[in-house]
Amino acid sequence: MRSDASPFWDHEVRLLTWLAACVSIFTFLFYYRRGEVLLYGDAVAHINIARRVFDSKTPGLLQLGTVWLPLLHLLMLPFLLSDEMWRGGAGGSIPSMAAYVFSVTGIFRLVRGVLSRDRELDGAGRITAWGAAIVYGANPNLIYMQSTAMTEVLYLALFIWAVVYFSEFVRRDRKALTKCGLCVVAACLTRYDGWLPAGVMAAAAIAIAARNFQDQPLRRTVAKFVVLAAAGPLLWLAYNAAVYRNPLEFANGPYSAQAIAKKSATINPAAGSVYAGAAYFLKAAELNLAEQMRLERLWLALAGLGLLAVGADWKRWWPTLLLAIPIPFYALSLAYGGVPIFVPPWWPFSHYNVRYGLQLLPAMVVFGALGFLFMVEVVKSSQSFGAKSSRWMMLSMSFATLALVTASYIGIWQAQPVCYREAAINSRGRQALEKRVAVWLKSLPPNSTILMYLGEHGGAVEQAGIPLRSVINEGNHRVWKQPVDSEGLWERALADPGAFADYVVAFDGDPVSKERQGRQLPELVEIETTGQPRAVIYRAR
Repeated sequence: MRSDASPFWDHEVRLLTWLAACVSIFTFLFYYRRGEVLLYGDAVAHINIARRVFDSKTPGLLQLGTVWLPLLHLLMLPFLLSDEMWRGGAGGSIPSMAAYVFSVTGIFRLVRGVLSRDRELDGAGRITAWGAAIVYGANPNLIYMQSTAMTEVLYLALFIWAVVYFSEFVRRDRKALTKCGLCVVAACLTRYDGWLPAGVMAAAAIAIAARNFQDQPLRRTVAKFVVLAAAGPLLWLAYNAAVYRNPLEFANGPYSAQAIAKKSATINPAAGSVYAGAAYFLKAAELNLAEQMRLERLWLALAGLGLLAVGADWKRWWPTLLLAIPIPFYALSLAYGGVPIFVPPWWPFSHYNVRYGLQLLPAMVVFGALGFLFMVEVVKSSQSFGAKSSRWMMLSMSFATLALVTASYIGIWQAQPVCYREAAINSRGRQALEKRVAVWLKSLPPNSTILMYLGEHGGAVEQAGIPLRSVINEGNHRVWKQPVDSEGLWERALADPGAFADYVVAFDGDPVSKERQGRQLPELVEIETTGQPRAVIYRAR
């Protein structure tokens, strides 16, 4: 194998990096000034989990928990040392912002690479690569999500670069496979979405090695990649087995998605149907690209044309099919994993996990770019058009594609990005309650110890600026003691609040509220907010 990979840091990548960084910083400042980077409850939870590693009555890496994979929390941890960056959420946004920049350059590298295989990249190919990167980076939903402490953008960057390096490996750059493996490990420790691509890429690499079985160095490279691809899931299973005595604690434990879905009785319109799961996921992907149905269908048509182009030039373009892996992953997850998606146009006509559709953005953009180039090459090679007519046809196709993207993104900004709407709609009641609770928490004497369950409304403590080490919470016990740790600080404080805490904050239905029943504690204030559980603050001693 010989190396055909492009330099990592050429002048085009440098320029694109600066442009993406400017977009990232500007849009983050826009949402930060409006107080909208922590609209997602999960974003608040992520930064509090990371903060608890060093700011807790029982600090340490075990505060990372089990359900969410750890990489994002570890990356944001240094930025959360600052109280201000923790309270405002900026510390959690920085990894997402950096990932956004890398994902934009990754799209450019991927498209430029697959178009230049075995030949010099022409003007149309270079324009297509730049166009794909710009269309990806200008997506309003991606722009909002990169301003938040969510896992989606970090995963997208790692997934895209894994595909970039795998495609370079296919183009005979053997060293790229190890880089791909490192990206796969990181992706597998960011979102569970990465586990299926890890298996598919490992199988594809093994197939390539099998076709070149006499090439012993290639076999060693592939073997190393397979080990890396398996490392992420195996490490997480081993961690869960060692700490929680259950390797599948993240999947079937009390805080897993399935357990929460059963407890909350959440409707899942795709339950038991892979077809319905795929349909809801694709609809969520469409809504991340356009608000009008006609425009959504045009995006699908252009991407479908790109798939035909991949089939027509299989040898050059087949690695891009890896970008479509989110379709089977989410189809199965929605059908059998207890993870629903609600989209506004379909029953139950609401916003829930619509952001998952963003995982198909790289595929839609890259396939759309290949579809556009396919049309250009058909016109160029056609004998039915003269030179002048061909130029006009290509110009018309360029304007039509530009009009599709422009109309789609303007429509999204006018309606507000669906990922932003999802966060804003679902956070209204929670934020209203947490703000009111935070006001009362601020009024408590300094250095008070508070007993409070942080799983649902930890944002109140964050907004009040109270150090987490002043709060006895569900993370303050030995997690390997199952089902409960009778000697844990959390369990002992629940049993006898006055012996450990100065104040108790209880929300109806949470563990503190349930344990408080039957105990007479002086009530300081009762806070009720429409659509939210009642909050009560008690004096414990």
